[in-house]
Amino acid sequence: MSAVDPLRDVFHAIAGLLVWPVLGGLLALAAIVLLALGAAAREAWDRGCSRFRSRDHDARALDGITATPDHDTFALALEETLQSCERRRWRQIHRLRLAVRVGPSLGLMGTLIPMADALQGLAEGNLPALASNMVTAFAATVIGLTISVVAYLLSAVREEWSRVDGDLLRIHAERRMQGQGAPPMPQGQ
Repeated sequence: MSAVDPLRDVFHAIAGLLVWPVLGGLLALAAIVLLALGAAAREAWDRGCSRFRSRDHDARALDGITATPDHDTFALALEETLQSCERRRWRQIHRLRLAVRVGPSLGLMGTLIPMADALQGLAEGNLPALASNMVTAFAATVIGLTISVVAYLLSAVREEWSRVDGDLLRIHAERRMQGQGAPPMPQGQ
């Protein structure tokens, strides 16, 4: 027994304690990404049917701002509403970007932790333990990478939608500032 063995045992115990939070985190993140996938599919369907619920909601918020004789106050109120709408949209995208980064990290942790037990099973000649831990390790990798890929694709699509909607809302607000009342929101994309 070497002097490093007690330290190695402590590291192994800590890693053993982390396996459940890591695998639970992977499952929770997978559920979150599945929900985001469903929401994006619904929004894509709505957009395909020329229904822009979120953008129309934001346009109504802009239309609800009452014009004032002071042009600067009116412009500031429109700008504040636009920024609030944009922050809400980008918050969804940032959550997906977080999943892009965290998914592979949890997947790697979910791979390496069971690999230690698998190697120990191999050293002891316990092939069922080796096989069980290897299955867990590879499944964690696949789930973590899948989470990352799906979240990346969703964030790219949502980012494009957010840019298009933001541009149209800015045009809508600009028309309001020029005194054209509240023209209907342009449809498209």
